[in-house]
Amino acid sequence: MTTTSSVEGKQNLVILGKKTWFSISEKNRPLKGRINLEPPQGAHFLARSLDDALKLTKQPELANKVDMIWIVGGSSVYKEAMNHPGHLKLFVTRIMQDFESDTFLPEIDLETYKLLPEHPSRRKALSTNLKYMRRMINMKVFSGLSCSPSL
Repeated sequence: MTTTSSVEGKQNLVILGKKTWFSISEKNRPLKGRINLEPPQGAHFLARSLDDALKLTKQPELANKVDMIWIVGGSSVYKEAMNHPGHLKLFVTRIMQDFESDTFLPEIDLETYKLLPEHPSRRKALSTNLKYMRRMINMKVFSGLSCSPSL
């Protein structure tokens, strides 16, 4: 999903927290086919906060290159994005199996987000359901995690 741009000649931009960045093996960093933003070593761009990251996308160096912005973790970056005003769509994968974990997606406020129809996963290794949610603001539905660079 994050590698496919809907605009020819542009790329999607991914925002990763430091722990998420280092959880990816070195041979796979930066994430290929995307503009990587956040961690200091090896990413294409560095930002101290989500606001800084979004401001960077408006700079001439990126403004004409970015299609969609994807937040790919970790939990503090998700939380900051979910509390940020603007267009936001969540793509939530629920894996129907128990795993030991220490990091979790922030609670999703169902007063703020509207659950859209489920789409079964194509992966056969694990039983999953991909859920799509959109933020509801003033009774209007905005689409745009992913978010629009025009935030």
